[in-house]
Amino acid sequence: MRVVRNLDSLEKILQKKRLRKNKIHDKVSKIIKNVSENGDNALVEYTKKFDKVKISLKELRISETEISAAFNELDSSIISAFKIAIDNVTKFYRQQIPKATRIKEANGKTLAIRYVPLERVGVYVPAGTAPLVSSVYMAVIPILVAGVKEVVLASPPCGNKDINPFILAIASLLKIKEIYRVGGSQAIAALAYGTKTIKRVDKIVGPGNEFVTEAKRQLFGEVDIDMLAGPSEIVILASKDANLDYIISDLESQIEHHNGSGILVTTSRKIIRELREKKVTGLVLRVRNLDEGCRVVNRIAPEHLEILTKEPAALLSKIRNAGAIFLGENTPVALGDYTAGPSHVLPTGGSARFFSCLSVKDFLKEVHVISYTKRALQEEAQVLEKIASLEGMTKHIESVKKRLAG
Repeated sequence: MRVVRNLDSLEKILQKKRLRKNKIHDKVSKIIKNVSENGDNALVEYTKKFDKVKISLKELRISETEISAAFNELDSSIISAFKIAIDNVTKFYRQQIPKATRIKEANGKTLAIRYVPLERVGVYVPAGTAPLVSSVYMAVIPILVAGVKEVVLASPPCGNKDINPFILAIASLLKIKEIYRVGGSQAIAALAYGTKTIKRVDKIVGPGNEFVTEAKRQLFGEVDIDMLAGPSEIVILASKDANLDYIISDLESQIEHHNGSGILVTTSRKIIRELREKKVTGLVLRVRNLDEGCRVVNRIAPEHLEILTKEPAALLSKIRNAGAIFLGENTPVALGDYTAGPSHVLPTGGSARFFSCLSVKDFLKEVHVISYTKRALQEEAQVLEKIASLEGMTKHIESVKKRLAG
């Protein structure tokens, strides 16, 4: 446990991690270029090179028979667990469906907002250090609730050409039939540009390693993305009466994520001393009181925030910057990772200052509808003319006057 003397020192440590020189930019650029030019052949080439798996062009897509077989081999208790988790997430996101709005004025002017689902979304499911089985339903369910018709999964194959059977089984439960055995930045490029086998998507979501994240960064604009997610992170805000065992277990759980990091913000010297004696991994900053602790949390803007105090809800109004907040000693971050309901696709690396969690609206386009009667047009014509004349837009003014003269 590394004790940090003040917030400035902590921010320097975190900033150093975030600003580490990106040494993979050029490598990813070459991969993207190759996939854009050579399509499926590039995917087969990179699967052999990076995943050490030799596949044919026909084997890029997982057959529906393979998907069904993976589900049929599942133990009934695992199926039951998946169904409960899926139900929890679905119930949460159904509450987010926005309603179309319409305003009609007496003069006939009508303004409306329509929500139109994206047509096709790609979900990347990593399987490097560990297959992120939960990421399938955590990413896919908000997409389905939004009404997206085409959802496609991409995940790297193992040595025997297979994709993790639990990933396929959950896909089967969610009725996802289009899955490709391709990983890394080459998968992101294929989803963004399209190949002969893989039709291009409108948006790509899901976690991944630094190569996947860099590919998403470079391809943003060609395709939409969810966010540039970094390693998983947790901040625990704890008072002196917080349960030490809970603090230790939750900090250590972040180590299971590749490069995951844990930070403790506490008012207690005793807790800090005990953590140092137990040699717990992470950073710790002592604050004078919980109000100062909340200010520190807002500066860090963590992905996950646990509040372990006597009255955690009393601090909620003071927290502005956090991806997901877990209140009280019976609410570990693990619940958010697997079963609570909200997606675990969250902003990381301080981006909770300006990014939101994954939501249904991420997969809906907001379309504005405007309709005027001649009377409504006449009432606003002078206002429009005054403003447009300031910009020298004479043709704009003329387009209005012609309608009024007719």
